[in-house]
Amino acid sequence: MNTKYVFVTGGVASSLGKGIIAASLAKLLQARGLRVTIQKFDPYINIDPGTLNPYEHGECYVTEDGAETDLDLGHYERFLGVHTSKANNVTTGKIYHTVITKEREGAYLGKTVQIVPHITDEIKRRMLLLGRTGDYDVILTEIGGTVGDMESQPFIEAVRQLQWELPEEDCMSIHLTLIPYLRAAKELKTKPTQHSVQMLQQSGVKPDVIVCRTEQPLTSELRRKIALFCNVKPGHVIQSIDAWSIYQVPLNMHEEHLDELAVRKLQIENFTQPELGRWKEFLDRLQHPKREVNIALVGKYVELQDAYKSIQEALVHAGAANECKVNVKTVHSEQVGEDNVTQMLEGMDGILVAPGFGERGIPGKIAAVRHAREKGVPFFGICLGMQMAVVEFARDVLGYADAASTEMQPGTTHPVIDLMEEQKTTTIKGGTMRLGAYACQLVPGTLASRIYGQTVVRERHRHRYEFNDAYRAAFESAGMVFSGTNPDTGLVEIVEIPTHPFFIGTQFHPEFKSTPEHPQPIFDAFVKAAIDSNLQKKQS
Repeated sequence: MNTKYVFVTGGVASSLGKGIIAASLAKLLQARGLRVTIQKFDPYINIDPGTLNPYEHGECYVTEDGAETDLDLGHYERFLGVHTSKANNVTTGKIYHTVITKEREGAYLGKTVQIVPHITDEIKRRMLLLGRTGDYDVILTEIGGTVGDMESQPFIEAVRQLQWELPEEDCMSIHLTLIPYLRAAKELKTKPTQHSVQMLQQSGVKPDVIVCRTEQPLTSELRRKIALFCNVKPGHVIQSIDAWSIYQVPLNMHEEHLDELAVRKLQIENFTQPELGRWKEFLDRLQHPKREVNIALVGKYVELQDAYKSIQEALVHAGAANECKVNVKTVHSEQVGEDNVTQMLEGMDGILVAPGFGERGIPGKIAAVRHAREKGVPFFGICLGMQMAVVEFARDVLGYADAASTEMQPGTTHPVIDLMEEQKTTTIKGGTMRLGAYACQLVPGTLASRIYGQTVVRERHRHRYEFNDAYRAAFESAGMVFSGTNPDTGLVEIVEIPTHPFFIGTQFHPEFKSTPEHPQPIFDAFVKAAIDSNLQKKQS
């Protein structure tokens, strides 16, 4: 069977959920026994989102091979349970950088380099790259942005060309659009969808299926109207109604026969009906929890829910595994101080101090760590959160009053967190951090080793600063245990305090490897500890 290609575009408005629709269809095709992956083409000029503020673009997701990518790749991995790679996220910046580099090398033999064919040829090459490996039966490609955006036009043109070049049965186009509900008129309006599809068709791309995002169910009359005016077959207009959880969307799409439409259009034979037993079990536990806990997420970007997307989802996965509803209270670290930390974190069964960069909000993170350590509240620090746990311990237990990270205080006399040696000569910011999966050796008998049940694990990183090993003996003598280190470099990966009910910090980002069917072990243990803390409070 030839590799099949499915292209997902969006119209009318952004943030309709193209990534969730793509991931849902991919999940259904995978559940039918097909080998599937998804890739995202983003129209911005940045080479990758690594240098973008989370307020600009949400979370920067990191793949196993060290790519800084769009957060949608996190959805892809969580839905499919398989790793993505550098090849799964392509930006306009990457496309132009490749073409301009080739032009400088003389690859175009004196020709005038143009958007068509040179830019579109490079886009098409990237779109087909994963398919040529022979590892996949179906490649889904999400086109970022909205049809009609100037930035997206080269990608839409590339899709048009591929629809013309590939055999008809090897290519499918899905267009996600919005059907707004006017409450005053009590009516769903199809005109924005008609205009969006017309704009797509004017670019030469004919959608095979139109997925309509809606708050209200679509009637059969409305579906027929959309099909007629948008020139698609009856039955190829489906609704994506607001769901109680993003993880419900694959089942909704199955009920709408999206996977069946894809299998028929792509002429895929010898497939099975989707096996979704474990997925449904996860949803059942998620929808019917037996208990609940309150966990504070202390961070500096909490105004934007997507800034800590993977952490939020990892808590959902761990909660479902423990049949527990996890109520996440986002706490802005800039608003936390020694004078109000008890009030801000009152009633919390667990405290998670989130990653980040820069000095803004650091005192609040340190205050939250101290509160958790002194009050015996289950604590979990990730990346910068782990580093601030080290700083707090140095100040309040070891007595190093000015202990700090040199990221925030370059002149500190106690640089307990310092720039990694290999980072000291780096001047380029983009793509130069310690990125991707590295091994972590666990110390037997520690909390970390009990959580993982292994001696060596691999977790993903995104940082420039590390624990300063010159202070290791002082910390150990005061009761902090370094339970995980990199076996090659000695880099401290995990810290914990054994005398505390649950206190752990990781230099890596465990949230990137959590999925609904395989919750990340530390998150699972953290939620268990929060449940125990909650029960103890009720009994006392």
